[in-house]
Amino acid sequence: MTPEPGLRDIFDQDAELYERARPRYPASLIEELVRVTGAGPGVRVLEIAPGTGKLTVDLAGSGCSVTGVEIGPRMAAVARRRLAGFPEADVVVAAFEQWELPPEPFDAVVCATAFHWIDPAVRVPKAARALRRGGLFGVVATHHVAGGTEDFFAEVQECYERWDPATPPGLRQTRESDIATDTGEFTGSPYFTDVTVHGHAQEITYTAGTYLDVLLTYSNHRALPEPARNGLLADIRELIESRYDGVVTKRYWHELITAVRVGD
Repeated sequence: MTPEPGLRDIFDQDAELYERARPRYPASLIEELVRVTGAGPGVRVLEIAPGTGKLTVDLAGSGCSVTGVEIGPRMAAVARRRLAGFPEADVVVAAFEQWELPPEPFDAVVCATAFHWIDPAVRVPKAARALRRGGLFGVVATHHVAGGTEDFFAEVQECYERWDPATPPGLRQTRESDIATDTGEFTGSPYFTDVTVHGHAQEITYTAGTYLDVLLTYSNHRALPEPARNGLLADIRELIESRYDGVVTKRYWHELITAVRVGD
């Protein structure tokens, strides 16, 4: 099933907010990704859906050549600005599904916190076609997990239940140890072998304002009707300021899934 275009495109509405509010990836994840891809001078990397370049800038810093394929023109513009100091980095505005692959295959293909937006019928086979034999495919999946200010994340569900009827009652965050990573799309593919998964945690402390900024970068929040969205955000701000002294800490669990391209 192809992701709903409206939600996939919604991130482009405020690319500057996305760049300012969304966290960078942990240094340990970047180090692992650079190591397993061999990123460095002379290495060609394709990044699917780079957004504003949250991962791209760190990859480009290794000295490799990076081509990003980003569907949102505003997101791409921010990424290009951030990559201005890296002459071997470029961002193309296109949907990955329709983008024409160059004749020369890449040494690595990566996609960070965006793989679920790519058409499932296309994403793995096309990534394989983009890769040389023995090249590495790396996908970062980001999970919002239990940790940080845990009481807040339990209490805040009442705000969601009040303003968003789609919220499952009693919803609670999962601990990273209980996340069952589904690698079937890679292990079941004839194109890839040596599938591995490694997790990297980080906790970030937010003020009420910066936390609301993060929420406004999530498609499901932006897609709410304006009265419901405003009511939800007002309730969350009030909760943080009145019960948590204006600050909360959020825990993220980033999984790096890697697979090696087999020969045709």
